[in-house]
Amino acid sequence: MSRDQETIADRADAYVVGLLEPAYSAAVEAEMEIDSALRTAVAQSRDRFLELDLVGPVRPVSPGLWSRIDTAIDARPADPAYEAGRPSPRAGNDNRVAGWRRAAYAAIASSLLLATGLAYRVLDAPKPQVIAVLVDDKGAPRVLVEDFGNASARVTPLSDFSVPADRSMQVWTLPSKEIGPTSLGLLDGWRTATLDGHGLPAPHEEQLYEITLEQPGGSPTGRPTGPILVKGFAKVPR
Repeated sequence: MSRDQETIADRADAYVVGLLEPAYSAAVEAEMEIDSALRTAVAQSRDRFLELDLVGPVRPVSPGLWSRIDTAIDARPADPAYEAGRPSPRAGNDNRVAGWRRAAYAAIASSLLLATGLAYRVLDAPKPQVIAVLVDDKGAPRVLVEDFGNASARVTPLSDFSVPADRSMQVWTLPSKEIGPTSLGLLDGWRTATLDGHGLPAPHEEQLYEITLEQPGGSPTGRPTGPILVKGFAKVPR
């Protein structure tokens, strides 16, 4: 893997895990609009961290955690053999240290997420019966749907999405051809939401989920009428 690829992968991992400051995170999101390689790297990173995302809600770390991590990394004893052959870094541009620091952050963040996830599993946190990643017409992952099969489904945006102010986003699923497209509800803005799937049969592998643009208040017919924003087919989590 080239240095450029390593840099893109590192940035994608840091963005997905949530290690970036808000301003830098916004810069990465803006760059994804024009950089297909970065979009691909972020999508691949989301796939790798998906299981961690699903095990429980995000919990903020203590304010002093990152400073303690910095102190621990900077206090590591130097390797004499490495120091003897290492050229003096330019001020503010020690890529080796920065790379190791990013790797350490990612490893620690992953460990925290995994520990949180294990705790929630011990407490019998609900597990989705199926998961669907909804993609746009370019194949980019945009939305994650977790259907718990107990009259609720959680919809989580994976990236920003521009929606006209005079339109509603409506979530649909296709339990069977006999039942036809069924609304799970409207999204109140582009943020995580839990929708009511009351009265539907248990979700199954390859069940279709999609989001359409409808008139304010939703489709007047009870069936999708507007353009499809994203769609995808469900998979049973392993």
